[in-house]
Parts: sequence; structure tokens; C-alpha cells
Amino acid sequence: MEVILAKQAGFCFGVKRATHLAFEAADKKGETYTLGPIIHSPQVVQRLEEMGVKVLGDVNDADSGTIIIRSHGVAAEELEAAVSKNLEIVDATCPFVKKAQEHVESLSLAGYDVVVVGDADHPEVQGIVSYATGRVYVVGSGEEAAKLPRMAKIGVVAQTTQSFENLKDVVYACLAKGGEIRVYHTICDATAVRQEEAKALASKVDCMIVIGGFNSANTKRLAEVCSELLPRTHHIETASQLDSSWFVGVEKVGVTAGASTPKWLIDEVLDRIAEIDREKIG
Repeated sequence: MEVILAKQAGFCFGVKRATHLAFEAADKKGETYTLGPIIHSPQVVQRLEEMGVKVLGDVNDADSGTIIIRSHGVAAEELEAAVSKNLEIVDATCPFVKKAQEHVESLSLAGYDVVVVGDADHPEVQGIVSYATGRVYVVGSGEEAAKLPRMAKIGVVAQTTQSFENLKDVVYACLAKGGEIRVYHTICDATAVRQEEAKALASKVDCMIVIGGFNSANTKRLAEVCSELLPRTHHIETASQLDSSWFVGVEKVGVTAGASTPKWLIDEVLDRIAEIDREKIG
């Protein structure tokens, strides 16, 4: 089989930065925590735990030591609580997420009602929303935005992993809801580039493998994009989840990975695909 790995597979800039800061902090030993999982990769989180870095669900569970703010960011009040407890803070928030937080805060202070395009249950969105000082709404689609009340001034930002098409749909719906609209394009280019590359790859192979955490929004979206073009698309976290039956009659395999997937996991998957290919030949 010919195996084609997407050029942009794996860590994006924000995740690479966050994991570097986390492992650097872990090397210093001492009490070290992450507030929530550092990134949406259970395997990376496990490696950090093996180095003594514990995942906390609540900042109040730490009385001393170092706390690492995850790449998705945290709620404004959680960051304030960490500061008030005199914890050493390593802020690994993705700079693109940080920018979205800042836009929400400035829009609120300027008197805009804020619309955040994204998944209300996602930690990144929950953090972004917390920076609003006035009314704020989370919508996942143009259809949801069409149900919003009328507002005099609307400010729109997006979860960094949203599709540009979805942002456009929401903005279009908001045009009928307010007299003044200010829009910030807060989608990370890495997300769009990965999706376009994955679509191009899925259109010329017989089977697609998408690697990344099942809790990773951008990885799930990659799998959806590929599945729309190629039903023989499989989303996995690790090489052990590969099934040899997926490759029966397959000549070309495409492989891509979400922005939270480390290189070593991708390499393990590539090695396992090569093994399966040898087994077929044998």
C-alpha cells in the first residue's frame, strides 16, 4: 500500500507551545498541576502525569506550587483565583485563544452584546465567554443565530477551531438582528489548512486514518470532513485501534492528525500500517 501523510498533520503552534511549557515545568519537579487537561490528547496528559503533573478540575484544589493554564485557556475567574492564591502560573493559553478572550472583553466594555460561534460545552468557549461583562450568547450555527433576540450592537467572535463557513452563516444571520455589527475573525489558520489538506487527500485515496483524541474538537471535525468525501474514514487515538480489515482491497491510505496529536503517536500509527501491509503480502 502507498501511505500518504498530510504535511500539516499533528501539533499546531499553540499546542506545541503549550506542551513545551508543560514539560519544561514538569522537569523542575515540585508540586505542578494543569488546570484541566493541557491539550485534548489523553496520551500526552498521561505522560505528564507520569512526570508528576496532576490534572485539577478546580483551582481551589491547589494551595501551593505551579499551575499550568491549558492551551484552551480557562475562565477569567479561575485565573484570578490562581493569582489570589499566590500560585506560580505558567500560562500556556494558545495566543489565538487569548486574542478571542481579549476581543470579547473589549466588545463588552464598548457596549456590544457578544455572540460567540462555537460549542457551548467546549472548555475553550467556556473560557472565552467568561471575559464578557455584558450579555453574551453562544451559537453553533446560523440557524441558532437566527433565533437570537434583536440587539442594537452585536460583536461576533468564533471558537478558534470553527469552520469559516459556519462563522459566515452566523454573521449573515446576525445582520438581521442588529443595527451595528463588529466581527473578529478569530479562527486559527491551522484549522482551515488542515481541513483543506485533509479534503484534498481524502479525494485521492481509498482509506483515511484520522489520528487524535476522541475529545478533540478539531480532530473530530477532520474526521467528519474526510467522511463526507470518503466513507472509509476511521478516527483513532492510538495504533492499537487500527483494524487490518479496514485495508482489504486498499491501494492508497491517507493519514492525517489533529492539532493536539504528538508526532510519536503518528509514527506509531504509520509503523502499524506498515506491519499490516507486510502481513497482507505474507
